[in-house]
Amino acid sequence: MKLPLALLLVIFGTPLFAQEKDAPPTYGKSVPKPTLAEIRYGEHERHVLDFWKAESDSPTPVAFVIHGGGWSGGSKERLDRFANANQLLEAGISVVAINYRYTKQATEDGVVPPVKGPLHDAARALQFVRSKAGEWNLEKERIGAMGGSAGACSSLWLAFHDDLADPESEDPIARESTRLWCAAVKGAQTSLDPAQMREWTPNSKYGGHAFGLRRFNDFYEARERIAPWIEEYSPYALVSKDDPPVFLVYSAPPAVGEVQKDPTHTANFGVMLQERCREVGVSCELIYKGKTHPQYENETDYIVAMLTAE
Repeated sequence: MKLPLALLLVIFGTPLFAQEKDAPPTYGKSVPKPTLAEIRYGEHERHVLDFWKAESDSPTPVAFVIHGGGWSGGSKERLDRFANANQLLEAGISVVAINYRYTKQATEDGVVPPVKGPLHDAARALQFVRSKAGEWNLEKERIGAMGGSAGACSSLWLAFHDDLADPESEDPIARESTRLWCAAVKGAQTSLDPAQMREWTPNSKYGGHAFGLRRFNDFYEARERIAPWIEEYSPYALVSKDDPPVFLVYSAPPAVGEVQKDPTHTANFGVMLQERCREVGVSCELIYKGKTHPQYENETDYIVAMLTAE
């Protein structure tokens, strides 16, 4: 006798499809199986990364991919949204995709401000990868970061931040550099300064959660109080002349000073970072939908060109 679905749910007490819903994330069909999976680089359950080894007799460059999700969701299995793994491997570039603590988990761990968690996790993962250079046949210096949205912001933070290596540390991983060769990102928030964000895009609404503030107005009103955090964690504030080149991709044309359909991923962020980079002499290429004749069509093309250049 067939029982109706509603009755089955009452009998068993849980949705029939709960197991499917709770299944761990998996890579898309376009992503090859990692050479090494779920490698731990720290103590938290999300301190894990996957590694794809490019075939080469000599040390290979590395594409270091940081997933998006607002620092509050997402996983390394989103790799195909931010990079073409097959193209990278065919070009002789090894690939790393990382997980990191979300801001909520960082807060639970006592990290202040919350954004320090995912950003410093990314830095630690980068140092861990460098510590594996001999074992994994990697060229330490040539590591380029990739990612989208929050992962793009994390990538730019790594690109522009001073080296976090501690040469005096007893921990050999901590002695490794956190500097990048380049970065190529999609939909990046280039600033975590609410005043800049509102000036560039009047309907800005993103970023307060990075500092434990829920509403954008609270974020804006707290600006003076959290200024030291903005200076430390906003990519725009960190740009200096010794920084590596970056490549920015957006899905719509910019309109600085105007309301945007997607203020969280607007190309206004890209225009203003590019201006800042030009002021200090850092290469910053910007493309968006409708821009004619870009030198590189996408982030992967740029990363391949930069990491394999003689």
